[in-house]
Amino acid sequence: MRSLRVLHVMSCRGWSSDAYWAARAVSELEGAGHEAILCVRAGAEGRVGRPAWELGVKRIDTLRLRSGVTPGADLLDLARLRRWLPEVDIVHVHRGKEHWLAALANRLSRSPRPLVRTRHIVQAVRPHPANRWLYGRATDVVVTVTEAIRRQYVAARLIPPERVVTLQGGVDLERFHLGVNGAPFRARLSVPAEVPLVGMVGGLRVMKGHRVVVLAAQRLARQGIRPRFLFVGQGPAEPAIREAIELKGLTGQFTLSGFVADLPEAIAAMDVTLYVPLESDGMSRVIFECLAAGRPLVASRVGVVPEVVADGREALLVPAGDPAGLAHALSRLVGSAELGRAIGRSGADLVANRYSGARVAARLSEIYHSLAGR
Repeated sequence: MRSLRVLHVMSCRGWSSDAYWAARAVSELEGAGHEAILCVRAGAEGRVGRPAWELGVKRIDTLRLRSGVTPGADLLDLARLRRWLPEVDIVHVHRGKEHWLAALANRLSRSPRPLVRTRHIVQAVRPHPANRWLYGRATDVVVTVTEAIRRQYVAARLIPPERVVTLQGGVDLERFHLGVNGAPFRARLSVPAEVPLVGMVGGLRVMKGHRVVVLAAQRLARQGIRPRFLFVGQGPAEPAIREAIELKGLTGQFTLSGFVADLPEAIAAMDVTLYVPLESDGMSRVIFECLAAGRPLVASRVGVVPEVVADGREALLVPAGDPAGLAHALSRLVGSAELGRAIGRSGADLVANRYSGARVAARLSEIYHSLAGR
């Protein structure tokens, strides 16, 4: 297949799962021999551009991409996109702002280019006339990060089903793999080798389920099971989480580490990993990172989870918001290193075979070539 020039546009203000997906795709496409450009919001070069550069993105550009309808900035962005179109083969957008700008630039250009949209969130798109034009006529392919999001599009009849594809995963197997040594990180936490470490990576927000973990830990403590717990991440719910831990008398069992620079090492230090949100949060990239690292995973049956892992094979699945179910799953893994190793190996094999960043890039490349060849 010939090399393509692909422009990815991402308007988010800060580093997020959809920014990660875009940057990971650009990096992997470049590694596959394509020329890929990531265009970010002006003013977000540090918050979005720098992490993207650290992921391997070589070329980063900017547009204004102001929120809402801002005629002055929008007209300048439209003009620049129109100038870019003859120089690229594909335009790939990630949020509504850039989607509309790219669609209008195509409409006004003598050199329109195939337009691809990735939908990262589970909120349904309203099927009003403007969206029917945007998706039905102005967009060539929609990529969704879960099959549930794809079903929303199909049900809304915004775009023919054959033009909506699901691409889960995209983990960087050069960073997250079985060979990462978590011992130094574990030593910094002063967790002895014989004490199980249960870890959870995610922003400290209510919907992520940290309080459910605290309640599950209380149940385990009543049974005499006292692993150490680690919450990696930052967020507005931190004071409430700390208060819940203290009220349950579990202060000595929990560590809230905040931001961690070397996430692969932190995950490798964990004996059990958790992903227990109260509802789906879209891509859920931490699932794939934990699986790739070969760490046994306990996960809520939400969003992408039941689409990619089988209960008892690549993970133990529990109902969302259920402390009793979570405590039972944890007791099984804490009590059986053999079960943990088996689940961890199965998860690592699954990601390597189906959900690596290279495989996502290969599928994107197929989509791009099919559009560029029309």
